[in-house]
Amino acid sequence: MADRTSSVPTLTADILLKAYAVGMFPMAESADDPNLFWIEPEWRGVIPLDGFRIPRRLARTVRQDGFEVRIDTDFLGVVDGCAAPAAGREKTWINATIRKLYGELFRRGHCHTVESWKDGRLVGGLYGVSVGGAFFGESMFSTVTDASKVALVHLVARLRGGGYQLLDTQFVTDHLARFGTVEIPKRIYGQRLAAALGTQGNFRALPSPLSGAEALRWLPAPDEADPN
Repeated sequence: MADRTSSVPTLTADILLKAYAVGMFPMAESADDPNLFWIEPEWRGVIPLDGFRIPRRLARTVRQDGFEVRIDTDFLGVVDGCAAPAAGREKTWINATIRKLYGELFRRGHCHTVESWKDGRLVGGLYGVSVGGAFFGESMFSTVTDASKVALVHLVARLRGGGYQLLDTQFVTDHLARFGTVEIPKRIYGQRLAAALGTQGNFRALPSPLSGAEALRWLPAPDEADPN
């Protein structure tokens, strides 16, 4: 359950980075609402980078390189994809202010995208914020089966290869739980966040493009108990 705190009257990119460093992030009620408010969950979703689970079938899909995986080439396209209506999500919290702020973080090198392309089209991906050795996943989308899952696999490989210590998913969903996401209390999260911020991750430590086989080398062995 998230704690919603007061609204955010004026927010800059610098304030946003400071908020992430203390465990808070902003959201909007809807794309049409210009206002933002702070979220500080009592329980936080994280994917342990040494406990990431990849189903056997997905590992095979990653290895086959059916998608061209790029990083940081189409920030606006990824945000548009994340903001678009999808099954089970009629509305989005990504408003104009969110687009502007995270666009500024992208230009500064603090926001990154992992993109899945097929036949020259962006068909899935994710974006998030990088501070020190912590990566804060914001949103993901897919218009083709497995596109966002492949992007997530490449993200985890890149974080492991770049020396990151923390992958924050904000909340736990059934989808993310399948990959090993766990929920930890705010106090423990704060300790892990502080430790991660004391290190420096390198999002570009691994080459780009990165093949599926190369990405899998940075991950734990596929989960044989989950063939799908």
